[in-house]
Amino acid sequence: MSIKVEFHFDFGSPNAYLSHLVIPSIETRTGIKFEYIPVLLGGVFKATGNVSPAVSLQGIKNKSEYGQIEMRRFLKKHDITTFNSNPFFPVNTLQIMRGAVYAQTAGFFESYVDEVYRHMWSEPKKMDDPDVIKAAFEESDLSADEILAGMQDPDVKQALIANTERSVYMGTFGSPTFFVNNEIFFGKDKLVDVEEEIEGR
Repeated sequence: MSIKVEFHFDFGSPNAYLSHLVIPSIETRTGIKFEYIPVLLGGVFKATGNVSPAVSLQGIKNKSEYGQIEMRRFLKKHDITTFNSNPFFPVNTLQIMRGAVYAQTAGFFESYVDEVYRHMWSEPKKMDDPDVIKAAFEESDLSADEILAGMQDPDVKQALIANTERSVYMGTFGSPTFFVNNEIFFGKDKLVDVEEEIEGR
């Protein structure tokens, strides 16, 4: 039986970034390549009535503090030293997610994802400011003018909408979400279960 593993992601999710750092080791152990699917988290939230944890956790004593404990545990477990909170969070990711869709069509998707994640969560920048985005692309030796133009392509815009709608149809309500064939897993902590599901098929 063939196995298809999808990672539905938005650059605005720090947990999706952390998942991105862990995925290569799972790919190595299982021999299965994850397919990255760019989705717009704002669109997911709108379609599902969900909100970000920054909103949902307001006023709940101890829960956000516990989330920080779990974050530190995850970083330690996976020896992650490149994560830094983005002081500009929340960042409107519409343009850089459109850029991801364009990068898929243009043949430099993997480097685009690596570099945009770096600018979001390793060396954090305000990645919804057009000037900052362009400077970040240039720093990363990405084709800034080409990508910025590609973001405005109607087909690119529609592809991101279609990805998001399909993701919600499949069961997504947040990011990161994973699918092993049609089996859904939500959150970076479910990567263990994702790997077990792959190995069990």
